[in-house]
Amino acid sequence: MRKAYLVRFLMLALLMAAMPALSSAQISVGVGLSVHIGPPPLPVYAQPVCPGPGNIWTPGYWAYGPSGYYWVPGTWVVAPAVGLLWTPGYWGWGGGAYLWHAGYWGPHVGFYGGINYGFGYVGVGYVGGFWNHGVFAYNTAVTNVNTTIIHNTYINRTVINNVTVNRVSYNGGAGGIMARPNSGEQAAMREQHMVATGEQMQHEQAARSNRAMLASVNHGRPLIAATPKAGQFEGHRVVTARASAAPRPAANQRNVPRPQSAVARSEARPTHVNNVAASPRQAAPSRPQAESKSREASGGEHRADGREGGERLR
Repeated sequence: MRKAYLVRFLMLALLMAAMPALSSAQISVGVGLSVHIGPPPLPVYAQPVCPGPGNIWTPGYWAYGPSGYYWVPGTWVVAPAVGLLWTPGYWGWGGGAYLWHAGYWGPHVGFYGGINYGFGYVGVGYVGGFWNHGVFAYNTAVTNVNTTIIHNTYINRTVINNVTVNRVSYNGGAGGIMARPNSGEQAAMREQHMVATGEQMQHEQAARSNRAMLASVNHGRPLIAATPKAGQFEGHRVVTARASAAPRPAANQRNVPRPQSAVARSEARPTHVNNVAASPRQAAPSRPQAESKSREASGGEHRADGREGGERLR
């Protein structure tokens, strides 16, 4: 009896001794961990073609692990339920620290820091598609969809944002995006949410275990920037980051699309493309509308005792 107690005591002692070695950076996203620097700029990459109906684009983002920041590739994920949309996570500066606000699934897109992740995530809302009578309709003006395979598509260029893509990957602080949630986003944040799916979590774990994804190794240009399916890091459809000019400074105000003009509203009215009306009124109420064209270039809390100025890894 005494021997069994001694064995249990020794096992507990070994576990307690090992705990300090497990830095807070090894805790999964959403628990809270300490880092000392802000995330690097967002890589520039193309979007892989959508693999099939019901898939929602989830933009890539910089996560943090034991060896520093690592890139989690953007990927297509099947929505966990009809009607749900993905709100990307984002890094934000607050209280003298960087905080990671984890993404989630919900009926409307909430606040994601004003970060322009691209491909429909223009900094506010989502303009890449919407649920139409239980079927997801894709806006091919901003998403890469093979219309010979997926027929629930439409074209609505009036929703394309008119902001400058600056690749800034965090909200607040020196050089960060100075955006605050609007009333619609605040309402969306109070709705019932679902956390990232098991598929998404496995995708992040695969990125964490791949040394090539470390910012200190790829210098902001990961060889695997986006994938057609979660966890699929190999194959000819995997997309690599490409070179781009240095990021421009972030604006000191929220980058939001301008209201539609009368001409834009007229152009957006029920033009049916592949049996789906390209009408912004069918979209989720949290999605903004915009009139000008631009090209898409390109997404629980973590505490970080970061240095002022958002220093980035190279």
